Amino acid sequence: MRRVGIFGWGVVAPRSRNIEAFERNLTSSESWLSPFNGFGPDNFLVGTPDFNLADYKPWIDERFPANRFSQLERKMGQPTQFAIGAFIQSLAQNPGLEQELQALGPRAHVYVGTGLGDLPTIQSISLDLYRAQRRWDRFWSAPERNAVLRKWLETREPLAGLPPEPSSVEEGLRDEAEDAWWHFWTGQSTELREYLAELRDIEAIGVPDGADVESAKLAVIKDKRTRNARLQKKWMAPEPPWNAVSSNVLWNIHNTPASQISMLGQITGMTFAPVAACSSFGYGLKLAMNSLQLGEAKAVVMGMTDAAPSPLVVGGFYNARVISADAAISKPLTALRGTHIAGGAVVWVLGDYDYFTSKGFKPLGMEPVSVGVTADADHIITPSKEGPTLAIREALAAAGCEPSDVGSWDLHATATPGDYLEVQNLRDVLPESVLITARKGTFGHGMSAGGGWELTAQYLGYGRGQVFPTPLKKTELNQQISRVHGRFVFDEAVDAPAGCAGKLSMGVGGINACVISRPWKK
Repeated sequence: MRRVGIFGWGVVAPRSRNIEAFERNLTSSESWLSPFNGFGPDNFLVGTPDFNLADYKPWIDERFPANRFSQLERKMGQPTQFAIGAFIQSLAQNPGLEQELQALGPRAHVYVGTGLGDLPTIQSISLDLYRAQRRWDRFWSAPERNAVLRKWLETREPLAGLPPEPSSVEEGLRDEAEDAWWHFWTGQSTELREYLAELRDIEAIGVPDGADVESAKLAVIKDKRTRNARLQKKWMAPEPPWNAVSSNVLWNIHNTPASQISMLGQITGMTFAPVAACSSFGYGLKLAMNSLQLGEAKAVVMGMTDAAPSPLVVGGFYNARVISADAAISKPLTALRGTHIAGGAVVWVLGDYDYFTSKGFKPLGMEPVSVGVTADADHIITPSKEGPTLAIREALAAAGCEPSDVGSWDLHATATPGDYLEVQNLRDVLPESVLITARKGTFGHGMSAGGGWELTAQYLGYGRGQVFPTPLKKTELNQQISRVHGRFVFDEAVDAPAGCAGKLSMGVGGINACVISRPWKK
C-alpha cells in the first residue's frame, strides 16, 4: 500500500491569517471567538477569520496579468478567496512544490469543497433581486400605468386570485401583503406587455448573415445598449429585476474554490468539490488517499472553506437549537449550551510519500494512515451510537491499529448534549488511557473547515512532540462526562503520548469520518 504524506498546508482561521499565526495561537489556551453583532447588538460569539486577499497580490501579480487580482477581488466570494489564500500558503513549506504540481499534469488533482457554500454572496444578490422586483412591481401596478387596475377600481368586483389590499392587513404583515398586491397587478398590466414587446424586438437583434462575427458582435451589443436606454427613458421604468442579478451568483458555486485553485496553480488534473457537512475534511482526505494509493494521482490539493459567519447561518443554527446565544464562550464538554459558528479555510497538499521524498520534499506533521467513513441513516442532526462507532472501528481496522495503540483522540464535540454520547461511544472502543482533546471552544465550528483545523492542530502539536492546550479548565468538565472518561487536555499543553492519534467528525445528516494518523519516525 502506498504511503501518503502532507507536503504543504495553509490555514485561514479566526485570529489566524496564515499557518504560522495558527500554530502560534495554538500554544495559548485562550479562545479565538469574538462578538458577532450581525443582527445589530446580539448575544452571539463567532469565529471571524482574519483575512486580507491583498496579502496574496504579489504572488498573483507575479504570475498573471495585472487585472487578474482585481477580478478575484470583485467576482470571488469569501470561500473562494479564503481557499486561494490557504492554497498559496501551502506552496511555501517545500520549495519547488508549485512547479511539481504543474509538472504532474493529470496526475495532480484538486479536491476543495465547502460546507454551506457562499451564502453571503447568495444573500446579497437575493436581496438585490428582491428590492429590484419590489420596485418593478410597484411601478407597473400603479394605476397610472395599469389600465386593468384603473378599470377594476371603478367597480371593485371580486376577481379570482386577488390578494387582500395591503391597507386591510395588520401592520406586521404589511410588507408581504404589498408584495403580493403589487405582483398580482403587475401581471395584469397591458402597459407592461407593450414594454416587453418593444424589449423583445431589441433583444431579437443578432449578427447579420455574412458579417464578421467579432466586429459585428460588438456593434450589436452597443446597439442593444442604446435602444434599451431609450426604452427605459420612454417608459421612465426602473431597472428590470433580471438586470439586478449579478453574474457572481454563477461564479461562486460549490466547485469554484477548487476551480480557482486549479487555474491559479496551473493544475490540470481532476478538480471538484467534495461536500459532506462537518465531516467534509475527513471525506476529502479519504478521497485523496484513495487516489494516491490507487496510483491515479501523485499529488492532491485537498481542503475545505467556509464563509465568515453571516446572519443566515447564525440564525439557522440558532433555530436548530445547536448554537450558544448568551454572549459567553460555550466550551465543549462543559455546560453543553451549544456551539459557535466560524469561517475560514484549510488546504493540504498531499502526495505519494515515496515519490515526493525521492525528489527531496519533506513531509509535515503526521502521517495520515486511514479514514473510516459511515452514515447513521437515522437523524438529520442527532448523532446515533452505531454510525460514529462503526467509523472508528473501520478506521482502526484499516490502519492496522488496536485500541490500545491509540495515544490521543480529538473529538467532534460541539458543546451540545451530543458530547456526552460521543465520549460514551469512544469509550466503548478505546481504553481509559487515551488522551482526549476538544477544540471548538478555541476557534469555533467551521462547517467544513473545522475538522481540517482540528486535524492540522493535532499534526502541528505532534510535530512539536506535544498536544496543544484547549480553553477547557479542569473544574469546568461536565460531571457526567468525567464519570465516563477522566483523561482530557485542559488549559496546559502536555507531551504527545506514544502511539496513533485519532480524530472523529460527525456531519449534519449523520455523516461520519474518522481519521487515524501516526507520528513520522525521527
